[in-house]
Order: sequence, then C-alpha cells, then structure tokens
Amino acid sequence: MLSRNPTGVHAPVAAYSHQIEVPAGARWLVLSGQIGLRLDGVPPSDPVEQIEVALDNIRRNLEAAGMGVSDLVKLTFYLVGDIDAERRKRALEAFFGDHRPCMTLLYVSALASPALKVEIDAWAAREAPAG
Repeated sequence: MLSRNPTGVHAPVAAYSHQIEVPAGARWLVLSGQIGLRLDGVPPSDPVEQIEVALDNIRRNLEAAGMGVSDLVKLTFYLVGDIDAERRKRALEAFFGDHRPCMTLLYVSALASPALKVEIDAWAAREAPAG
C-alpha cells in the first residue's frame, strides 16, 4: 500500500494519512461497524473504553481473516456525546503505533442503542504475495 499526504493539501490534523493507494490484485476485507461491546455483550460506560473495545473487535476480525492492524486502509468513527479528545488520541496511538490509515470522524446524535457511544467502520487490504 502506498500512503501519501500530498504537498498541495494541509498536513493531517491527527495520526492519519490523506490517501492510501491499494494496488491491483490486493485482497480486500470490509468490516461491519464494530461497536464497543465486550464478548459478554456489555459495553463499558466510559466512551473511550468503548473505543478501545471496538478497536480490539476490529483487531480480532482482522486476525480471523489473516490480516493485521497494518492492513487497515480506512476507518470511519461514529461518536455520540462528548468524548475526551486527548484520551481518544492516546487510545488510537496505542492501537495504530506508526500505522497511519485514512480516517473520518463524525459525531452523530445516536447509535443503535443508547448505551453505545462508539461505532467504527473499517476497510483493510493486503497485497497479493509476489510470484
């Protein structure tokens, strides 16, 4: 994958890339929106913890498909209510490390349940092996 931040566009305002080019023949994985719901079916009350749980759910989906965090190319975050930006940033940094996928963050009025404060759509791609 080729990540770019063109010189004719402002620098990213957070840890993301403006664009990622996926080569022909890459294997794509599209995830349904992942929510901050633990395996026991209970969401944490803290929205940043919901982000961490949703990201962990993404990681588990990637692993089930033979992919990893570095294969993520696009995420869309849907957030409800006031979520501490600094804590959110730290949670994302811990999850992504040096990887910079494309991202969009939206604040919405509600999700499928009043207890849910976070939903994350994710797209991943892995280059086909050479040869």
